[in-house]
Order: sequence, then structure tokens, then C-alpha cells
Amino acid sequence: MKKTVQVLLCMVWLVLCAALPAFGAESAPHVTAETTMAQLRANPAIQGTGYYTYCREMTPLMVARWKNKTLHDYFGDTDRESGIAALNLIIDNYNKGVKVTYQVYTPEEIEQNSSLGCVQLFYYPAETPNAKTAIVIPGNALTITSEMGEGGSTAYELHKLGYAVFVLRYRTFLDLGNNAPLQDLARAVQLVTSLDEELSIQTQNYALVGYSSGGQLAGVFANKERGYGHYGVARPGALLLGYSVVNFSEVKIAYQAFMDTGNYGWHYYCSSVADLITDDYPPVFFWYGKDDKVLPWMINQVQGPALQAALEAHKVPYVVKVFESAPHCIGVGDNTDAEGWLTEAVAFWEQQTAA
Repeated sequence: MKKTVQVLLCMVWLVLCAALPAFGAESAPHVTAETTMAQLRANPAIQGTGYYTYCREMTPLMVARWKNKTLHDYFGDTDRESGIAALNLIIDNYNKGVKVTYQVYTPEEIEQNSSLGCVQLFYYPAETPNAKTAIVIPGNALTITSEMGEGGSTAYELHKLGYAVFVLRYRTFLDLGNNAPLQDLARAVQLVTSLDEELSIQTQNYALVGYSSGGQLAGVFANKERGYGHYGVARPGALLLGYSVVNFSEVKIAYQAFMDTGNYGWHYYCSSVADLITDDYPPVFFWYGKDDKVLPWMINQVQGPALQAALEAHKVPYVVKVFESAPHCIGVGDNTDAEGWLTEAVAFWEQQTAA
């Protein structure tokens, strides 16, 4: 009898020890609007998951400038609430032992090409199994990408609406030559669709949510010849795009000169998304603001208006929203005219893929 009791006590002890990381002192704390960037980056969950937080720092001087700024400062007014909630969801999942970060390329591939190591998917699971899936592609400005602002805020709101979400970090700047971001997106889709049974998610008719240059990437990828069909991966069910770049206009020259020097083949950034619209193109929900300061710089008429005309010509289902006040570089768009756009876009996605 004594031996039996000892065995039972040992078993209970082992169970308690296994539960300690989730419920004990090792659990990572939540963050608030007053949390500094240095404190965020020291958080065990952020360190443990490898979640990318350098979304405003283009140089080492900017890293030094931002490290003592708070999340209130970092997010601004348009994505703060959802962005901080997204970080706390990451922390909760880490504390529960849920895998957050997926490397898109294999260790062997990364060993051969170190630039592939930055290509990651950050996972925000749904509350219920068999949820539909969205992949968010943030925009980028040279060396920085918006995984926290555009990516995190959007992922959290989609999570609240019942979806499983992945935010893609892809190669940028000097590493974007040879169509690297397009390849990264294709490999990310391949990975996500391979995880449907393991994660109990529904990846058929997944949505691509793209912002700015991430929207241009999504738009090219949705073309069968240049995108998903070329890479042999699943077709997206819909594109949900915010202030998407449709045509890089004069920027193409700089990209060619600095990112693809001596390489004169086809480049994804040289294509206008409007020219890639076909009769079998996926449905598109897109929006932009009249006070956007970036798109007009690249000739406004070859951006949203050109995309709308092409979708109309090929009879592709679409919705376009033009807001009076909705600047570039926002995600869910709180405190702007675009607030609530994501709920309407999701309803469009559901309607178009219901069959």
C-alpha cells in the first residue's frame, strides 16, 4: 500500500512539474501601451518565439532611438489597441506551448543561403478547429516590414472573427532580387496548406491580405501564369487589399538597378497588377484613401483606378472602397474612415467562397 501511494505521489509531482512553465513564475507577462520596446524585446515570449519587432528601425541609430519608446508611441493611433492585443495573444500562446513562429525554409536551405532565415510565418490560431485561414502580407519600406502594425493588428482582428491567421515576413531590400518575395510567398502558401491537418485548419480558399507593396506581391501571386500556378501551389480564394501598390512606376528603375543588377529577366515588381488580371482571377476587395501620400507619388491613375478598370473588364467579382481619410501604413484603421473595413472584406471573402 505504501509503495502504491509513493508511485501515485510521484506521478502527481511529474504532472505538476510539466505544468509549471504554463502556470508558474516562468510564464511571460502581458504588455501594455506603456511597455517600452526594450522591455518588449526582453519579454520571454518574444525572445522564445523569435517574433520580429524591428518594424520601424531602418538603421542602428533608429534602433537606439526607439528602444525606450513605448508601444503607445510605436503603434500610433490607428493600430494600437489591436496591435497590443496581438502581442498579448502571442504571449498567451507561448505560455500555453503553442508554436508561434514557423521557418518557411528548411535548415539546409538556410545554411546554403542565410538570407532565407528571415522568412517566417507568425501563427495566430483560431479558437475553434477547422477555421478558415488567412495569410497577411505586410508592406515594406526598404529594410523594414510591418509585421507588428499592419500584420499584428490585422491578425488579431481576424482571430476575433474566428479565423486562423499567419503573418508573413519575407525578404526585402537588397535580398528581393530574383523574385525572392514571390518565391517566399509561394513557399509560405505551400507550408500553410501542408499544416491543415496538424493544426486543424481549413486552408482551401484561403485569403491573402496584403498592404502596400505586400498587396502588389499578393496581386502578382494571384495570377496563375506568374504566381500560384507557376509555383504549383493552391489558388487563393480571395484578395483583401489595403492601399495596394498596383504599379511601381518609376520605382521599377531603382529596383532593377540596385536589387537585380545585371539580371534582365522578368521581375515581379515590374508588372502592373492590372495587366495580370484574367477572367479566372480570384475575387478582390480593395481600398485606399484620398489622403494617401504614397500612391500619388507613383502616379495615382495607374494604382487603384487601373486595378478597378481591369477587374471590371474581366468581370472579376470585386468591391472597391475609396475613403476620404485613410492614410498609407495603417492596418485595421482605427480612428480613420477605413475603420471596420476588415469586417466588410471578410464578409465579401465568405460570400465569394461559399460555393
